[in-house]
Amino acid sequence: MKIKIAAIGRLKAGPERDIAERLKSRADAAGRKIGLSFDSREFTESRGSSSTVRKDQEAAELAGVLSPKSVLVALDEHGRVLDSRAFAERLGKWRDAGKEEIVFAIGGADGHGQAILDRAELTLAFGAMTWPHQMVRLMLWEQLYRAVTILSGHPYHRD
Repeated sequence: MKIKIAAIGRLKAGPERDIAERLKSRADAAGRKIGLSFDSREFTESRGSSSTVRKDQEAAELAGVLSPKSVLVALDEHGRVLDSRAFAERLGKWRDAGKEEIVFAIGGADGHGQAILDRAELTLAFGAMTWPHQMVRLMLWEQLYRAVTILSGHPYHRD
């Protein structure tokens, strides 16, 4: 199963990009053994004249990476909060059900357009606080790597 992060905004060169690349590499290496592969795609932030226009334009960009069979997970501050084990179990169930692709969408500064929220099978939050998009990406990569270790029985995760 392919797992893809589709994000509005770009991680610039520096520590955030280095950490993201390291976590992606770890997830890729460990994920191959249990049928998971990882990819990411970045999109430029909209310059639209209003929040609604920006969200709609960015939603169209994000929707462009989806196939009809993609499972969409929208990262949103109003989403559901899962612990690491429940997150891993959800990925494992999708994998075992034969899902071909899971796309995690990270919106722009204004959040997601309604089209993304309506299409999402799961809306996920990393707690009640608002996080910068760079941090959300890092936390998502870390949780994806952690999920791989949980699913493979590796001792990285400790309850």
